Amino acid sequence: MKFKSVIALVAVLALFAASCGEDDEPAAPDTSAAEAAAAEAAAAAAEAEAAAARAAEAEAALQAAMEEAEGAIDPDVVAELEAQLEAAEAEAAAAAEAAAAAEAEAEAQAAAAEAAMAGPEPMVQAVDIRAALNADLDNCGPAPSGEPIRVGMAMDFSDVVGFVDIPGSKLVPHFANLINCIGGVNGSPVEVRVEDVGGDATTAGVAAQQLLDWGAHFLIGPPFADFTLPILQATGGQVPVFVAASTEPTLSDIENNSFLVSFDDRGQSSAAAEWALDQGITRAFVFTEPGPYTGYNPDVFKEVFEAGGGEIVAEHTYAWFVDTDFSAQVAELSEVLQNNEAFFSAALGYQVTALRGQLEGAGFDNITYIGTDALDATGIAFEANNEGIVHTPHINVEPGGLNDRLLQGYSAVNDGEVLESQGFMGLYVDSLLLGIQGIVNCGCTDSAQIGDAVAQIEGFEGFSGTITYVGTTGTPPKSVPIKRIVNGQDVLVEMR
Repeated sequence: MKFKSVIALVAVLALFAASCGEDDEPAAPDTSAAEAAAAEAAAAAAEAEAAAARAAEAEAALQAAMEEAEGAIDPDVVAELEAQLEAAEAEAAAAAEAAAAAEAEAEAQAAAAEAAMAGPEPMVQAVDIRAALNADLDNCGPAPSGEPIRVGMAMDFSDVVGFVDIPGSKLVPHFANLINCIGGVNGSPVEVRVEDVGGDATTAGVAAQQLLDWGAHFLIGPPFADFTLPILQATGGQVPVFVAASTEPTLSDIENNSFLVSFDDRGQSSAAAEWALDQGITRAFVFTEPGPYTGYNPDVFKEVFEAGGGEIVAEHTYAWFVDTDFSAQVAELSEVLQNNEAFFSAALGYQVTALRGQLEGAGFDNITYIGTDALDATGIAFEANNEGIVHTPHINVEPGGLNDRLLQGYSAVNDGEVLESQGFMGLYVDSLLLGIQGIVNCGCTDSAQIGDAVAQIEGFEGFSGTITYVGTTGTPPKSVPIKRIVNGQDVLVEMR
């Protein structure tokens, strides 16, 4: 009996182990079960071969005794030899059966290890993004005629966040038109309705209810908790809400069908602090305002910077969105700064450049300015005196890439209009696509079931990168881009 396949299995597992030994590779899957099964199979194979050999010896002994006695052998001796042969054959059969079972288990474990090495199968995406981008709105195919997929957008058009929600609420209907132009989603058209929450919590709840009454299967909400929490109260946790431009961890609540589409504030502020430390910066000061965004980001930066050996030399309060006169803070900072520090806050672009000008006027011209995604949202790339400023945007829009094609396509059919906050726009369209993906994955239109399907999404490839919700609290694990203004250009420095 031969068991060459067992030897092959052991060799395959050895190759698995060797291929996972590089430091730069992801953590290797655990192959210990497969290795143990292969070892057991090899031992069982060896035992089966030994048992077969013993059976052959017993048969040879009986045959030799018969030949030697020339037919006159004692019947008792014959009976004893036959019993020994029968026992040896039974042992060999049992050993062979055990070896076959062990080999089958080893093959199964090896297959599982190989599958783990290969990773999950790519997701079949509900919408072909590239086909949609290639759609010619002046030359569409037959209009989809199935039951519509209804998408509600509760957006905040107020001054505080209108710079992201207003362009986002323009781009999502545009992309829905592109989807419909290529036949919709399995024959169903995509309809989008937008309601302005007006920077008011009560209005936010009313707007959400209006969208639900209209028949929205899922909602896309505004960035800040002040207005998203009333929306979640209206949905009762039964309708998926994608908080497109938000990074607030409080809105990541998969149990209540509330999903971030981006990294969260801990992710971006940790990345900023780690980057500063890696540049050899050991001193920093922060500006903060109490709140889930304006206060939490500086808190995380301080925590990570100090844990990495840095020192926070000053912390000052300011009015987010409002202040541009920082003379009081600059006077106090002049007493502690050594002109080699990093500055960090969640301030807007025009606030950071205003502070920089005032600090430079006081003689501090070697400060490294670092900010959050708010800098990208408020056009730091177009601010005067922006050279060297570092920020953590959501998307690096590359010429000719998917996001660039999305934005250029919108402009082409809207009289050349250039949308603001371009690094955020892919998040809004991804929100649309993720909701549609949930509908297709569950094959349902019940919002609660759609939410369950969204929670199981893994490996979705969107405009803002790869998005996975399975195994999370509602925040997809994402790398954080670190960008810096270099010679007037907004340059990607690294991904963290």
